[in-house]
Amino acid sequence: MSFTLSRRAVPRVNRCELAVPGSQPKMMEKAAASGADVIFLDLEDAVAPDDKVVARANIIKALRTLDFGESAVSVRINGLDTHYMYRDVVDVLEQGGDRLDMIMIPKVGTPSDVYAVDMMVTQIETAIGRKKQIGFELIIETALGMQNVEAIAAASPRNESLHFGVADYAASTGARTTVIGGPNRDYVVLTDPAADGSRQTHWGDMWHYAIARVVVAARANGLRAIDGPFGDIADADGFRAQAMRAATLGCEGKWAIHPSQIALANEANNPPAKEVDRARRILAAMKEAQAQGRGAITLDGRMIDAASVRQAEVMVAKAELIGAKANRAGRA
Repeated sequence: MSFTLSRRAVPRVNRCELAVPGSQPKMMEKAAASGADVIFLDLEDAVAPDDKVVARANIIKALRTLDFGESAVSVRINGLDTHYMYRDVVDVLEQGGDRLDMIMIPKVGTPSDVYAVDMMVTQIETAIGRKKQIGFELIIETALGMQNVEAIAAASPRNESLHFGVADYAASTGARTTVIGGPNRDYVVLTDPAADGSRQTHWGDMWHYAIARVVVAARANGLRAIDGPFGDIADADGFRAQAMRAATLGCEGKWAIHPSQIALANEANNPPAKEVDRARRILAAMKEAQAQGRGAITLDGRMIDAASVRQAEVMVAKAELIGAKANRAGRA
């Protein structure tokens, strides 16, 4: 292990991140009762320019009046290149009470973007005597942001998570697609011809590199990695497949843009019970082995060592965090 150790973000269950337009009070009421791990109230893309001011007031009211239960609550502010952003930060923090947990910053391009919001939030927190520190969720959704993702991830101690925003990223990079997430029939590999001249087509994941890079930057800086939206609400199988690919790469959560996607996101990001059980057995076996002076043993015919222990500890810790949230929700 390097002598340089990354700071770990505030631990939160973040399997599903439900997006809700701030211009729709009824939808915010339903979201508050949804039980989603994280709910972000949106002031940016889901809100038309003429509705920005009203949406901001709606969100402030929701923060002060709705019961969000065990869900963490975030607000996605408008971009730093707009004239809405500063009032989003000032009004929501000064008027929204103590329920807000995080601010989501869209289209982060450079570390200075994060620094600018951090400066504002710090001054407001100090001025109003806020006890609970606001965390930051950062969306990487432009070529500039991806170029600077490592520095962005380290830009503030408030940082909690990096999110991959697939639609704006596709637009920023000029990708040939008009869908939000999922595969592309043109992103394929043809096998060499068989003896009869036939060839097989293998579809690829055109977002693999982007998600993998976001995961590495997030984990190197102690942050959560979250996959963004999947636009086809009716395609549950497609959502599940994309969520599973992202989870396999190291993401621990995915956006839901419709309540029907909450359970799918949870399912994909829950550690499988069999794997959690094996992880617990690894920890128990290694504890016994270490008591006997052994550094590596076999379990179920496979070698396990210190690296196996670290993998097992991560999985067990995640399962326990999810279990604790479920217990709190059950007592509420």
